[in-house]
Amino acid sequence: MEKQVEVAIIGAGTAGLNVMGRVRRAGKSFVLINGGYTGTTCARVGCMPSKALIQVADDYYRRKVFPRFGISGSEALKPDLAEVMEYVREVRDTLVDRVLGGSIDTLDDDTFIDGYAEFVDASTLKVNDETVRADNIVIATGSTPIVPGPWQAFGDRIVTTDDFFEQETLPQSMAVIGLGVIGLELGQAMARLGVEVTGVDMTDILSGLSDPDINQQARDIIGKEFELWQGAPAELEEADGRIRVRAGDNEVVVDKVLAAMGRRPNLERLKLENLGAPLDQNGVPEYDHATQRIGDTNVFIVGDADNEKPILHEAADDGKIAAFNILAGKSTPFRRKTPLAITFTDPNIIQVGQCWSQLDQDNIIVGQIPMGPVGRALTKAKNRGLLKVYVEKNSGKLLGGAMIGVCGENIAHLLAWSVQQEKTVVDLLRMPFYHPVMEEALQGALRNALGQLEIDLPAYVEVEQRQ
Repeated sequence: MEKQVEVAIIGAGTAGLNVMGRVRRAGKSFVLINGGYTGTTCARVGCMPSKALIQVADDYYRRKVFPRFGISGSEALKPDLAEVMEYVREVRDTLVDRVLGGSIDTLDDDTFIDGYAEFVDASTLKVNDETVRADNIVIATGSTPIVPGPWQAFGDRIVTTDDFFEQETLPQSMAVIGLGVIGLELGQAMARLGVEVTGVDMTDILSGLSDPDINQQARDIIGKEFELWQGAPAELEEADGRIRVRAGDNEVVVDKVLAAMGRRPNLERLKLENLGAPLDQNGVPEYDHATQRIGDTNVFIVGDADNEKPILHEAADDGKIAAFNILAGKSTPFRRKTPLAITFTDPNIIQVGQCWSQLDQDNIIVGQIPMGPVGRALTKAKNRGLLKVYVEKNSGKLLGGAMIGVCGENIAHLLAWSVQQEKTVVDLLRMPFYHPVMEEALQGALRNALGQLEIDLPAYVEVEQRQ
C-alpha cells in the first residue's frame, strides 16, 4: 500500500498536534502517524496529573498552620492514598479526553496511522506495511524517561513519570533520584502525603537553579520537608525485596525508586541515518533552531524530539514554526520567546530571562527582596524565600530574575513579559501596584535595584524615592 500526502507528521503529542491543526486548516493533505499511547506527555504523564497530585498534597499539608489560625481538629485529617491516586487519574483522564476529542478522535483511517514510522529517505516513510510519500515530514516523536540499564533489573520497583500515576497507591518509602523539576515536585508532594522520601542528586543544584542564593534558599526550605542528598551519584542494590540506595556516605532502604534524571528523545526507531543529515551525540539530526528544518531537507523536528527545551509551550511553538514554514514553502527564522521556567513546589521556584550563569556580572546590578516582610506573604503564612531581579547597569533594562516564593508562577509571567518587551526598572515602577498583593514583592525588588542604578532618573522617580 502507498499513500501520497503533502505533510506527514510522526507523533501525536503537543508539537505534532500543533502542526496538524495548522496544515489541516490550510486544506493541506496530511497523515498523522503515532505508535503507542496518544494524549500528549503533558496531559497523560506530565505537567497536568502532577499538578493534581500537588494540589491534593498542598491542601493536606496546609493543616499544619491551622492551629496558628485558631482552627482546631486538624490532627484528625488523614489521606486515603488509594483514593488520592484514583482522583489524580480521573483528572488526568479528563484532560486526555479533551486532547483526543478535539484532535485525534476526529481523524479517519486516511489521516491517522497507528504504528511506528521509519525513514526510507527524506521524503518517504515506511509504517507497518504501508509506504507514505510526503512533500514535508515532521518528526514529533516526543521523549522517554531515562533509566540506567542495570536499574531495570529491579522491575516495577523503579518508577518513572510514565508509570508513576498508574500506581494504585503510594509506597511507604521512596527515593527520588534526580532533583530537577519533576523530582522536586513529586518528591515534595509525596512527602506531604506521608511518604518517607529521600531525594538524591549528584549535583548541588535544585531545579536547574544557577543563582547560588536562590538555590541555597531552596535547599533550606525544601530540605526541611524531606532529606536531600546532594553531591554524589546514587548506587542501587537489592535488599530483600526492597532497594538499598547509597550516595556518598548516605544510605537508605526504600520500597521504590523514582527515576527522575531527565528524558531522552524517541528517535531510535526512525532510521534517521537514511535522512543523510549528520546526527549529534544524542542521535538528534542537526537542524536550524530558528526554523526547525533539518539541513536542506523538507524534514522538520519539533517538541521533545529535538532535545532542546522539553516544555509544553516550547513544543507548541516548535510546531507552529514548522507549520508556518511548511505552508510558506520557505524557511523563515523565528525569534523565540523569553525563557520561562517554573517549578510547582511550595513555594514556587522560577527562573526567567537570562539566568545567573549567563549574565555578565560586571555589567549588572541585582535588586532583591526577602519574602519575610512581604505583607501578603505574611498573611498567607507563606513568607519564606527570596526574589532577585537582574538589571543591566548602564540602561536599567530588566534582563531576568529568579525566585523561590509563594505565587512565583504569577511573578514569573510579569518578569517574562517585561523582559521580552525590554522594559526598564523605571518603566515597571511607573506601573500600578495594588496593596496588599504578592506583586508588591516585585515592586520591592525593583526599588532595591533602582537605588543602585548609575543613570539619570526622571523627577517622578526621585519623588518616589523620597516617599
